[in-house]
Amino acid sequence: MANCNDLFKKFQEEISIPAKKKERMMTSKKGLRDRIRKDFKEKHPGYSPKFYVQGSDKMKTPIRTKDDICDLDDGVYFMREPDVTATTLQQWVKDAVKGYTDTEPEHRKKCIRNIFTNDYEIDMPVYYKVDGKEYQLAVKDNGFEDSDPKAMVDWFNARKDKTGMLINSVKDMKAWCDHKRNKMPSGISMTILATNAKARIVYNEREDITLRDTLKEIKKALDSKFECVVPVTPKDDLFANYTSERKNNFLTALNEFIEDADKALKESNQLKASKFWRKHLGERFPEGEDKDENRLSSIGIATGAATSIPWVK
Repeated sequence: MANCNDLFKKFQEEISIPAKKKERMMTSKKGLRDRIRKDFKEKHPGYSPKFYVQGSDKMKTPIRTKDDICDLDDGVYFMREPDVTATTLQQWVKDAVKGYTDTEPEHRKKCIRNIFTNDYEIDMPVYYKVDGKEYQLAVKDNGFEDSDPKAMVDWFNARKDKTGMLINSVKDMKAWCDHKRNKMPSGISMTILATNAKARIVYNEREDITLRDTLKEIKKALDSKFECVVPVTPKDDLFANYTSERKNNFLTALNEFIEDADKALKESNQLKASKFWRKHLGERFPEGEDKDENRLSSIGIATGAATSIPWVK
């Protein structure tokens, strides 16, 4: 049984955001915030923006895609009830950040997206909050809706294990979806599925085994009911609007990943095992050594040198 745990450690380093890119993102975040504060002070003095980084950055699960792109979610909050529409409030934020990048900011359904070409993106969802009401997210052409991103972060953080295996599993699955693409589930969907699965399995100290077990538990849950319900406000089902084609594409990819994960774990040669993982995680997953662990284990035991082979206990 090939142990690919060391390869997964290298893979985690490969998909994580490099320090210099992270530093550029933080500088850009500050620059965008400064622009918004200045613009609103001059043009909309009745609105005083506050900010809160949310999503994967707060949960420690961001990845960089195979195109070397990553993103940051920085919420813009107003602690008052707006006297303008949700779309207008979003537009004011867009107007404030316009010109900060060479690329025109995008007015998306639930955020203003700032594109730093071939490097990263900073999404800025817009909210308001008043006493006695849930946080209200501005949705383009659709008004405001209940949403509490901080509660989602709190839900996830309360369920993390001390070893960081849940975080690694989420990042692995996000990298899998990025590699496959073709309308695979969103990062938040995979985060919810992986976290729910954690409650029903026993984590192994090896990441390859834990990932396989997590995938199997996700499949079991989806076979029972194909849904991915947000555990906090607004508690909507992220799979509710999936077409049959998108659903089947995801389930097929999931089944194929599980089958190859089982093969990888049964394979004694690390190089051959790594190729099964690379089919689903991409070329960033490192190739293993061309060694037969069962054979080397037998040799070590026969010669009394087992302690020199790290995977033999």
